[in-house]
Amino acid sequence: MGILNGHRILITGILTDDSLAFGIAQRAIAEGAEIIVTGAGRGTSLTRRTARKLGDVGEIVPLDVTSESEIAQAVQLVDERFGRLDGLVHAIGFAPEACLGHGMMSASFPDVATALQISTYSLSALAGAFRPLLQRSDALGGASIVALDFDGTRAYPLYDWMGVAKAALESLGRYLAKELGPENIRVNLLAAGPIRTIAAKSIPGFDLFEATWKERAPLGWDVRDSSAVSDTAVALLSPLLRATTGSIIHVDGGAHAMG
Repeated sequence: MGILNGHRILITGILTDDSLAFGIAQRAIAEGAEIIVTGAGRGTSLTRRTARKLGDVGEIVPLDVTSESEIAQAVQLVDERFGRLDGLVHAIGFAPEACLGHGMMSASFPDVATALQISTYSLSALAGAFRPLLQRSDALGGASIVALDFDGTRAYPLYDWMGVAKAALESLGRYLAKELGPENIRVNLLAAGPIRTIAAKSIPGFDLFEATWKERAPLGWDVRDSSAVSDTAVALLSPLLRATTGSIIHVDGGAHAMG
């Protein structure tokens, strides 16, 4: 029996099989979870092809986090299929090209607003929309929201406005944990080290992260291996960490703690 046996979990952010969300979905299924996968816009066809590698996960639920009507429709579809949610994985992030690698004074506010809406505000939007389904969880310890993060306490080369969005995401996680805790809903962030995914390749200077992270991390780091991230996400989704909320769990080989 897996530690997620009987859990019903919504997973966003799956594009290819090297995405962190795909690894989490695969691990969650292995631990007994039923999952629903979402897709956004033109990427939905790619999500659909990738999701086939997970087995029968049903129809992909359209979910563009910039559309209030699409969020509402997604809630209705998930309600019809699952009736409740025991977990939600937020693996959503995007910044226009001007927000990355050009310094902090080049991007226009509309570009910055897009980055913040998709990468940060969307966590609140989904938590609020799916709140009634999360409240119905009958899992030990209640429902769990896990959002993927990248250490927002430091200024990294070329990360620019996405770094600001991640810092805001970390603060938002604490506020959501405070608000949802009395309803037995946990909210935690998982700050992963750099993993070689399609999303990571869009970040200018990602090769620099690859070259230096392993040297900084006392436990070492392999940018091709996301299994530790998947394992930690599953633990956060499970009753094993039922008294943990408002936390940022670092899965980065310890690099965040080094000077």
